[in-house]
Amino acid sequence: MQINKIYNDDCLNVLNDKNKIEDNSIQLIFADPPYNLSGNGLKLVGNKTGGDYFMVNEEWDKMSFEEYKDFTNKWIKACKRILKENGSIFICCSYHNIGECTMGLKENGFKINNIITWQKTNAMPNLTRRVLTHSTEFIIWAVKGKNWIFNYEILKELNPERTKDGRKKQLRDVWQIPLCQGKERLKDENGKALHPTQKPEELLKRIILGFSNEGDIVFDPFAGSGTTPYVAKKYNRKFIAIEKEKNIIRLF
Repeated sequence: MQINKIYNDDCLNVLNDKNKIEDNSIQLIFADPPYNLSGNGLKLVGNKTGGDYFMVNEEWDKMSFEEYKDFTNKWIKACKRILKENGSIFICCSYHNIGECTMGLKENGFKINNIITWQKTNAMPNLTRRVLTHSTEFIIWAVKGKNWIFNYEILKELNPERTKDGRKKQLRDVWQIPLCQGKERLKDENGKALHPTQKPEELLKRIILGFSNEGDIVFDPFAGSGTTPYVAKKYNRKFIAIEKEKNIIRLF
C-alpha cells in the first residue's frame, strides 16, 4: 500500500492481506473502533459549548454482543501481525466496550501498559437525568513485545501540569482534554458535526509524539474524521489510514 494515504475499505480486508501491509512493519497503531452503543436518537439542540449534540446512532455502530466480541478479537489479532516487535497500539473505548477490547488484547498476547482516562472538561450533559453525567472515555495502551518507544522527556514537556516551583512533571494516566469544539470541529453546511466521534488533536498529539519517532509509520484502521493522519503528517510521521464508510471518506 502507498504511504500517506487514506483508503476506503474494510479494515479487516486490509489487515488480513499480507500483500497490502507487511508483517512487523508498523510502529504505532491508533484505533478508535465502533463502541457498539448506538440504538437511540437522543439529541441536544442549541448546546452552547460545542454546538448541537446528537448521540451516536449509526448502522456501523450496531452489533449483537457476540458479533461485536468476534469483530473486536479479529481486528486486534490482525493488528498484531503488522505491528513491529516493539510497537504500541492505542485503543479508544468507553464503559460500553472496554471489556471486549481488553480481552481481545489479552487473548492475542499483548501486554497492557496503561489504561488512560480521558476526562472531557466540556462533557455533554446527561439528557435522561437518571444516571451520573458521563465525562470520561478510556484509551488502552498495549505493546506487542519489549523495548517499546516511550519518549519520556517529550511527554513531560506535553504535560500542562507543573510542580510548585515550575518544573516539568511526569505525564499521568488521566488526561484532561476538551471535546472537539470551535474551529477544530468539522461541520457540514447545516452546522452539524461531520463525524459523531471526532477525536481532539491534542489527544493524538500526545500519543504520536510520545510513542513514535519521526519517520515512523502510524496506522489507523478506523480513520473517521481523519485526525490521526492529520496529526501524523504534522509531526513528520508517515501514515496509513482506513475508513469503511463512503459518506465519511468523501470528506478527504
